Amino acid sequence: MFPDTFWSFKHALSFVGKQATFPPLGLLTVAGLLPAQWDRRLVDLNVRKLRESDLAWADYAFITGMVVQKTSAREMVARCHEAGLKVVAGGPLFTMEHEEFDDVDHFILNEAEITLPHFLKDLAEGRPRRVYSTTDFAELGDTPLPAWELVDMKRYQAMEIQYSRGCPFNCDFCNITSLLGRRVRTKSTEQVIAELDALYAGGWRRGKVFFVDDNFIGNKRHLKSELLPRLIAWRNDRPGITFQTEASINLADDQELMDLMVAAGFDIVFIGIETPDNAALAECNKTQNEHRDLVQDVNKIQRAGLQVQGGFIVGFDSDKPSVFHRQIEFIQKSGIVTAMVGLLQAPQGTQLYQRMEKAGRLRGSSSGDNVEGTTNIVPLMDFDRLLKGYKTILNHIYAPRHYYERIRTMLSEYRPPKGGYLPTRSDLMALLRSFYRLGILGKERVQYWKLLLWTSFHRPTLFPLAVTLAISGYHCRKVCELHVH
Repeated sequence: MFPDTFWSFKHALSFVGKQATFPPLGLLTVAGLLPAQWDRRLVDLNVRKLRESDLAWADYAFITGMVVQKTSAREMVARCHEAGLKVVAGGPLFTMEHEEFDDVDHFILNEAEITLPHFLKDLAEGRPRRVYSTTDFAELGDTPLPAWELVDMKRYQAMEIQYSRGCPFNCDFCNITSLLGRRVRTKSTEQVIAELDALYAGGWRRGKVFFVDDNFIGNKRHLKSELLPRLIAWRNDRPGITFQTEASINLADDQELMDLMVAAGFDIVFIGIETPDNAALAECNKTQNEHRDLVQDVNKIQRAGLQVQGGFIVGFDSDKPSVFHRQIEFIQKSGIVTAMVGLLQAPQGTQLYQRMEKAGRLRGSSSGDNVEGTTNIVPLMDFDRLLKGYKTILNHIYAPRHYYERIRTMLSEYRPPKGGYLPTRSDLMALLRSFYRLGILGKERVQYWKLLLWTSFHRPTLFPLAVTLAISGYHCRKVCELHVH
């Protein structure tokens, strides 16, 4: 189960009548690797409870998760063992921290395309080992179609697809390169189209598809010459599908690439900004962000037709008390509406983890939670001062007045792609719920009605987006109230 964080969007989902943002793509991909004769059942704890009948039905429980889901993972392992089930675990959490899970029977670590077949072979021969790992990286041509037939798509806000793994950059706090390497590996264009066709055939006709790549633009040549032109053609008869993804800030340097992405249906991109401070960027080896006018870059991406969501970090060794005001100023000026700010943490396997361990500044393992206000490193800044400054950032940027100012800043810069927007029944219900919950009951009601009035006069075509961002802000404020007050 995913805890209540920025990424859960839990408090926004109730507006649209959904139970979770995304389905568990990792488990669905693993399900596609299992023997065809096996009966499979998906239990996503974000949309329903694990029942006793599920436990009685199964012979093995395959579980996965991210570090932020550690507590839930422990609970599920214990419950499966109580029911007498063998537990097979893999994915980022277990690859990094499998030593902490004594009750797991078998670990399928690293990339399942390589390690899972060895386990399945040994299992069939009656001699499965406890740990399967590899230092090799899979070629994504070996990745099967996710088992979408196991999913009730109506429960989710968006679907997912993975085009590439790996990142050419090497930020020292990021575990992507330790898990997936720096060589960017991609699926073929035919694989991507086949996965989209499977989603469409499964009933996903309108809504978002999130390309979960950690850096979608890691292989620009293949994107421009192969994938994006095919996506443009694929969407000609499927205009109800739009895409979002994650990318590095150097996307702003390539107008052709941005234009192709927008033409292909991309309208949101998440970018790791981290900090406007060059000393901190140098410290964490975020070379792609150094010595740039980051506000100008963000605005350039917005004007191309891509909404920018941003990740931010405080707690670098070079951070001074002024960093909190600088982060606030940058976020407000840039118009990054969804700004996910966290304290610096050191995940296992990262260069930062190794540095902190060597310096004796490590305090256990990372929580993976980007909003709870904890860190597993000893910061150079007094921790109470750091935590107070962190709370100041969140309380400021998600206060209704400042948040709604940021929406107007973004809407003023944003140039949406051409084409009309046809609202769904879910959209209309979300609008009505927002009228009541934000416009009547909410403490942001004055800012909410001012935004809708301003948008109606100045950017009427962006009215649905304004409502969506207002609802997202409600979620972020609820998360901040839970964690930082």
